[in-house]
Amino acid sequence: MMKEFSGAELEVMPMALRDVDDILRIEYSLYSHPWSRANFSDSLDSGYVCCVARIGGELVGYFVVMLAVDEAHLLNISVADAFQGRGLGARLLRVAMNSAYEKGGRFMLLEVRVSNERAFSLYKHFGFEKIGLRRGYYPAGFGREDALVLRRELMSEVCA
Repeated sequence: MMKEFSGAELEVMPMALRDVDDILRIEYSLYSHPWSRANFSDSLDSGYVCCVARIGGELVGYFVVMLAVDEAHLLNISVADAFQGRGLGARLLRVAMNSAYEKGGRFMLLEVRVSNERAFSLYKHFGFEKIGLRRGYYPAGFGREDALVLRRELMSEVCA
């Protein structure tokens, strides 16, 4: 799928094993406790919905969604630091929701660090609601950090 993005084409496509090196560069630049190569390869091997976003051939973002019955669990969504603040996260989230819906997902669930106000704001804008709190869910610099658990119903007219 193609969309115009600041004068360059944004292309979102299925993730492949050959993408993992580029993904890890982004992952390690963004997070103090990043996903490993094994996390991404296991997600691909398990048949999760895994996509990458490229602009002018450069990998700039990605997401991983696990489907279980009618629930989609957004496990990872990330945008390279240099491309943040331009609406790319919103575009990726929309693609993730559409992909999950097309594969039978009727609800999407995710966790977000309580300190990640920017991500929480994005999810809230897309209609995600807080349904719980996971204490000590994320590793942090000193100990662990709580996660908000968010959920949203997926509907074709909303995700289109």
